[in-house]
Amino acid sequence: MTDTIPRPDPDDAETAAFWAGLAVGEFRMQRCASCGVVRHPPRPLCAECGSEERTWVASAGQGEVWSATVIHPPTLPAFAGRTPYEAAVVRLDEGVFTVTNIVDAQPGECSVGDRVELVVTEIEPGLWLPLFRRRR
Repeated sequence: MTDTIPRPDPDDAETAAFWAGLAVGEFRMQRCASCGVVRHPPRPLCAECGSEERTWVASAGQGEVWSATVIHPPTLPAFAGRTPYEAAVVRLDEGVFTVTNIVDAQPGECSVGDRVELVVTEIEPGLWLPLFRRRR
């Protein structure tokens, strides 16, 4: 086991625009250039129509918690010092889902249906993640 946080590959051709967006404070999603369906996570084909044509659009960064849980030890060594923490599935207002952490709240304070907003956070130098906080 390693004590380092698993890191995404920001140079991966399919996801580079997503990671570049986070570095400037945007949660970017793919939009099918053929049928208009918005999708996340990024992938090469539209699940709706099969098109390979896509553009990137920025989310407004607002959404709703669809599921939440508190992560307790034992966990991977890289995350042991961060527990307990709140993990959630968030449905953005644009209709896509993302798995994230809820910040600025005590673990367990988040509930299904809570409105949340994007907080792009640099958790390590050069590693930006799309985290969310409950809307005030």
